[in-house]
Amino acid sequence: MPDPYTGERTPQSPSDSSTRQPSDTQPYAGPPVGSTPPTQGSPSAGPPSSAPAQPPPHGGSSPRRWSDLLVVGVLSAVLASGGTYALTGGPGDEGPVVTGAGEVAEREGGSSPASFTSAEDWGGVAEQVSPSVVAIEIATGSGGGSGSGVIWDDQGHVVTNAHVVAGAEQVRVTLADGRAYEAEVSGSDPATDLAVLTVTDAPDDLQPVEEGDDQSLTVGSPVMAIGNPLGLSGTVTTGIVSALDRPVTTQSTEGGQPTAVVTNAIQTSAAINPGNSGGALVDASGRLVGINSAIASLSAPTGGQAGNIGIGFAIPMRSVSSIVEQLIETGTAEHAFLGVGLDDAEATLDGAVLAGAAVVQVEEGSPAASVGLAAGDLVIDIDGDRVSSAEALVAQVRERRAGEEAVVGVLRDGERQEFEVVLDTRPDVP
Repeated sequence: MPDPYTGERTPQSPSDSSTRQPSDTQPYAGPPVGSTPPTQGSPSAGPPSSAPAQPPPHGGSSPRRWSDLLVVGVLSAVLASGGTYALTGGPGDEGPVVTGAGEVAEREGGSSPASFTSAEDWGGVAEQVSPSVVAIEIATGSGGGSGSGVIWDDQGHVVTNAHVVAGAEQVRVTLADGRAYEAEVSGSDPATDLAVLTVTDAPDDLQPVEEGDDQSLTVGSPVMAIGNPLGLSGTVTTGIVSALDRPVTTQSTEGGQPTAVVTNAIQTSAAINPGNSGGALVDASGRLVGINSAIASLSAPTGGQAGNIGIGFAIPMRSVSSIVEQLIETGTAEHAFLGVGLDDAEATLDGAVLAGAAVVQVEEGSPAASVGLAAGDLVIDIDGDRVSSAEALVAQVRERRAGEEAVVGVLRDGERQEFEVVLDTRPDVP
């Protein structure tokens, strides 16, 4: 199948278990393909260059696939997955793996202090939001599992993670008051790990969640996670926003194919555990700011999962809203496309060394080519948000919509330049 982001064919390797690489889920920045991924837990490249990145010589080896770039290992971190099932430990209960978590982007304008009241009314927030969060149970050909979901509207649409319902033959949604209904998967997008369920014969009194704005969050903002960890429905935990724009790479296996997702995630200290996947992350006003999707956790001595260590990740609303709207309308989702092959590199500007995303290839006819981005450029920011690696640029492009304009800042010949680019959707994307 032609790759929707690079137009190339992606070789499939049954032994490639370290990253996700089905040909229809390549990164939105569109790096080329064709190299062997590194072993999990090891850096994906050697020490970065101290000079601006240079294009590879004609006829040289192809730059690494984005998934090759991003595997750096986070102490055997694992995804808080519907695959880690409540107390029963069904098949695949290790869940997908967090294979990379990069440096956070510094947002334009800098950070501002989070505002706190003397005591957040978490009891009131829980009472407000809990009716909008559901428990999800699935049955597959080989077993079953559980996860969480969020009521999106009064038409019976429920948002969850794609990995929660992967392979589901039957789906049941249980409301906060205990009423249970059958549901069907009406749309799924493994590339962003989001899915939409439609509740069969949905009741008239569904309480949709109030949508919030993740762009209003600051580091230190108080947040609450609500979900179904280990089958314990309606569980509420609180914490703060630990970081914003954290590029996180997860891996899972859906349909027997290794699958990777890069998210420009919200990092939180709110306790997230297996089964929380697909649940709500809300602000102190009870507004949805993210969909909980992953945790980092240390391996237990026996090789199993040790559980929450205060590092959780959520898909931000900017990404959620865009994908969910498409899944409800068509059952599939389009993704933004830049059209560059990337690597990690460093360059010097005004005596300081800056890490960034080195452009090693530009696809002909792509948005990047149309504005003059070239091999050898080092991307250091996008719309004022700092880009410190190839993974960070992939995550930034991923959260944007096709047709959206972005200002890309690069270092070229020792000087900073800006390029205004309109992200596109590949015409060959189904």
